[in-house]
Amino acid sequence: MTGARAGLLHTAHGVIETPVFMPVGTQATVKGLMQRDLAGELDARILLANTYHLFLRPGHEVVRRLGGLHRFMSWDRAILTDSGGYQVFSLDSLRKVSDDGVLFRSHLNGDAHLFTPESTVDVQLALGSDILMVLDECLPYPVSQESAKQSIQRTIRWADAAFRHFRRRVGEEPEVLAGRRLFPIVQGSMFPDLRRDCTAALLELDAEGYAIGGLSVGEPRALSLEMVEVTAPLLPRDRPRYVMGVGMPEELPEYVARGMDMMDCVLPSRNARNGCLFTSKGRIIIKHARYKEDPLPVDGDCGCYTCRNFSRAYLRHLFQAGEILYATLATLHNIRRYLDIMRQVRQSIVFGTFPEYLRAVRSAPVEIA
Repeated sequence: MTGARAGLLHTAHGVIETPVFMPVGTQATVKGLMQRDLAGELDARILLANTYHLFLRPGHEVVRRLGGLHRFMSWDRAILTDSGGYQVFSLDSLRKVSDDGVLFRSHLNGDAHLFTPESTVDVQLALGSDILMVLDECLPYPVSQESAKQSIQRTIRWADAAFRHFRRRVGEEPEVLAGRRLFPIVQGSMFPDLRRDCTAALLELDAEGYAIGGLSVGEPRALSLEMVEVTAPLLPRDRPRYVMGVGMPEELPEYVARGMDMMDCVLPSRNARNGCLFTSKGRIIIKHARYKEDPLPVDGDCGCYTCRNFSRAYLRHLFQAGEILYATLATLHNIRRYLDIMRQVRQSIVFGTFPEYLRAVRSAPVEIA
């Protein structure tokens, strides 16, 4: 038995079949791809964008005046926006955390900006996000248990403030803000008791979905899975569960097996640009000399535009030559691979064969020999 489940996530911009992987479009773009490819070739149903980066450039009020993020980036499907909480971890040299919020120094020009639980809600509402995330504190690994305890107390207070503000805003503008969803984020570093405590407190918010954050911050993968195993069973069964910032292709079914419905990660696009291609038989490092005259597609079992039309030899040539086209073709393939995995996972859940699917994934090679 596993915790894998198939569901439907209803948003103002379409119904999303879960489990689902969300391509990351930090700056209102998935690096290397056009929206035409994301919606057509790849049939992605939801993208993730970043509140912190869009706040700095071009500015949430600019986006609002131009019709919201959907119109601004010409994307008529769902959008989830992170709150900027991850930047508490990734931009640790440029920020200061207090009970009031996070004081950032812009990585663009050094200007100071205070992110509060309320202001991040306002920014995301201005962007027009379908799913908003609360401001949370994402800690590095490792930290002391006492530091993690203080952090979850702050995260819980911020979540409470964010929900009170969000519900007030929705009540004031019900026609404008109808259909928006706000998710709190379970933190607690790698301490199971703190994860449980944080979850119990956030359940009192009666949110329409819950996220598990604070993973992929340097910890061993086994610990990531353990924290999800601890947390997921405590979350409501009838609401979506989102594990943030994961993972490698072979890890996606593992999170589904532990009851998760939504995932995101920059790996498919980042690794593509760096020459790592994910296939149904393992990963390919395209710069290797063995592919110099290889006429085969990246993955003979993949139906993406890249695999239908181009050889490994051609992709290696583009990569070695530093051609922009390489990033487009490689990213398209890698994201297709991630989306295909989630479609296969969902189908196996529906047909009752997920345990067999998971066993096959666990026994498959990671890299093509």
